[in-house]
Amino acid sequence: MLDLKDIQGLIPHRYPFLLIDRVLEIGDNKIVGIKNVSGNEPFFQGHFPGIPIMPGVLIAESLAQLGAVYIKQQPEFKDKLMVLAGLDKFRFRRQVLPGDQLKLEVEFLSMKKNIGKGHGIATVQGEIACEGDILFAAVEN
Repeated sequence: MLDLKDIQGLIPHRYPFLLIDRVLEIGDNKIVGIKNVSGNEPFFQGHFPGIPIMPGVLIAESLAQLGAVYIKQQPEFKDKLMVLAGLDKFRFRRQVLPGDQLKLEVEFLSMKKNIGKGHGIATVQGEIACEGDILFAAVEN
């Protein structure tokens, strides 16, 4: 399990753009984490006033950040910056609202040289909020 301090030691994201709160499990080709969605998140001020819904792109970004944490655990990528290289086949199936806890899971499908591909799923209370494929690139800092 990794806490917020551990996560910040692996990826450069900081508030208000750090979108994972804890890593629950790191296994073979898989990582699981959570994002606690607070009504105080700055994006709720404009998305949408009076009808707060977490933007889908930020749910996808939270999955990408979790995937970056997984890749940064590998010795050959320890000193690399992980960036989002692409999103494929993403579908948004459920709104994410203040008070929800997003369970994030990324399963890695392949890693070739500096490009990785994973399948991400974000759920709230067992219901899929979004899922799709994520491409990661390891670049020099």
